[in-house]
Amino acid sequence: MAKTGDRARTTAAPALGSLDFALDRGSPVPLYHQLAQQLEAAIARGVLAPGNLLGNEVDLSVRLGLSRPTVRQAIQSLVDKGLLVRRRGVGTQVVHSQVKRPLELSSLYDDLETAGQAPTTEVVRNEVVPASCEVAAALGVPEGEEVTVLDRLRRTHGRPVALLRNHLPVSLPALDGARLESTGLYRMMRSAGITLHSARQTIGARAATAQEAARLDEREGAALLTMQRTAYDDTGRPVEYGTHIYRASLYTFDFQLLVRP
Repeated sequence: MAKTGDRARTTAAPALGSLDFALDRGSPVPLYHQLAQQLEAAIARGVLAPGNLLGNEVDLSVRLGLSRPTVRQAIQSLVDKGLLVRRRGVGTQVVHSQVKRPLELSSLYDDLETAGQAPTTEVVRNEVVPASCEVAAALGVPEGEEVTVLDRLRRTHGRPVALLRNHLPVSLPALDGARLESTGLYRMMRSAGITLHSARQTIGARAATAQEAARLDEREGAALLTMQRTAYDDTGRPVEYGTHIYRASLYTFDFQLLVRP
């Protein structure tokens, strides 16, 4: 390991072979936190991909020139986030990166694809049903009027991350189930000539029901993020009402906050 002043730059292998870690021993930020942050950034960038092995804690501590407790604490923080997993006889392995989605009017599928998260979709339901009071109010139609309901299970790297339910006016073009499994809803709407303009969105949280837990490969009662959104086209017409749930262990919303002038 080469040292320059208070800074130590280390390259570790096998999966870490392409990474250059900068650990500032003079910083008030603990070394374990510096290591955890740099590993998390490498996972988010895809430099460390799902399935990559980092080796065991003893090997990592030797390669990085850190104490074993420091390495163990860094790894545990990422295990707790669901980014790494310890496998007996194998070592520490990258599981997946957490989905960080910006808060803007965009399709989850498009956001995941842009982030290199390899999204796939299973269409669970695609049918016409009478609008409930809640759905009718959101879409601006009479209660009981026919609307299209669409349920989808979204996965990244083969792991379920979200259950998506969308209600749409039947006046919109029919949604092809096969195409919905290979692209996003908003992309299909745009290709049908619908110009999305704005949306009202509410984010919350709750515990997973038994059925939701089974679908999302979670335990019953696990934390879920919830999102309700009504999207409008450029004429002000409601064109979609979504009620989605996301695994809190794998998914976050990113906010950018600005100070009012």
